[in-house]
Amino acid sequence: MRSVGVEEELLLVDPASGVPLALSGHVLEAADRADGPGPSEGWEQGHNFERELAKEQVEFATKPVTDLGELAREIGRWRTEAARHAEGVGAVVAALGTSPLPVEPSLNTGRRYQWVAEQFGLTAQEQLTCGCHIHVSVESDEEGVAVLDRIRPWLAVLTALSANSPFWQGRDTGYGSYRSRVWNRLPSAGPVDLFGSAKGYHAQVRAMVDSGVLRDEGMIWWDARLSAAYPTVEVRVADVCLDASTPVLLAALVRGLVETAARDWHAGRPPAPVSTSLLRLASWQAGRSGLEGSLLHPETMRETSPEEAVEALHRHVVDALHDHGDDRLVREGLAALLRDGNGARVQRELMRTQGDLTKVVTRCAEITTASASRP
Repeated sequence: MRSVGVEEELLLVDPASGVPLALSGHVLEAADRADGPGPSEGWEQGHNFERELAKEQVEFATKPVTDLGELAREIGRWRTEAARHAEGVGAVVAALGTSPLPVEPSLNTGRRYQWVAEQFGLTAQEQLTCGCHIHVSVESDEEGVAVLDRIRPWLAVLTALSANSPFWQGRDTGYGSYRSRVWNRLPSAGPVDLFGSAKGYHAQVRAMVDSGVLRDEGMIWWDARLSAAYPTVEVRVADVCLDASTPVLLAALVRGLVETAARDWHAGRPPAPVSTSLLRLASWQAGRSGLEGSLLHPETMRETSPEEAVEALHRHVVDALHDHGDDRLVREGLAALLRDGNGARVQRELMRTQGDLTKVVTRCAEITTASASRP
């Protein structure tokens, strides 16, 4: 069975005001003191936290696992650890795709971050966004690129499911996932053309880096890519999710997509020839609507309801879900999201009932850690 791993980016906020705090360095120092050095020491030693572009956020990565119950425990563990270390420096963590409250982010120091700041200007300065990245193992680059070519039409539905960033700089944006719109200002972000082969993929990466616009391969920020560090496909379209159960659902769906695509490739079935222009429309519509309005159907690229788009995704991967033993988890998780809403709906409902973005943030911080401790 293919292994899965999740990376989550969390906001560090003031426990009283909800304003983001530039404390990631202090959180990482606390983690180093408590658990030893971070990811460079491997999965069995130290903590799994890393700094990100902005000092107001911290990222963790789970170890690769095959069992989704174990993945849920990993996510819960590292959310809880992040909250513990944040508390020690006067902050709390909140799984929010963007800060609802006004903020001027502080960029981390270091040669690479400085290059990003100088190259991308205000776009980099505004990149206080928190995503959820899902890795699924593949057997080779050739299989991985075949997967990338075949999952393209389905990724926008994942954005809609995960939408958790309706507020930006103190305002309701009208989007479910405004994070996705801010992120896609970067020149190498978003949907991408068919590659056809691993050779074609690597040639495109080299050409983009050689252009000088990007500093290195790590700045290839497509919706999905081959990981430069692990033998995985990395899907990068999701907001960080408010409830800790949702990234487990997304991981099951992404593993189902990867397995389905790999089977189609081995069977000689070609990828759908959907243009990148249409994929950009699907991505925008998913960011705009979340689960509250129309989406583009992944098979027809015509407007449809979120229920129909989600059902199409489930139908597409159901055989792989059954083979992995994941179908019940996915069916129940999708039904709950469609019924109760994603993070964007929860945030807006809190704003409607509380009338105060500070209360939205502080309540979401409570949900972030409370959901991590549920079995």
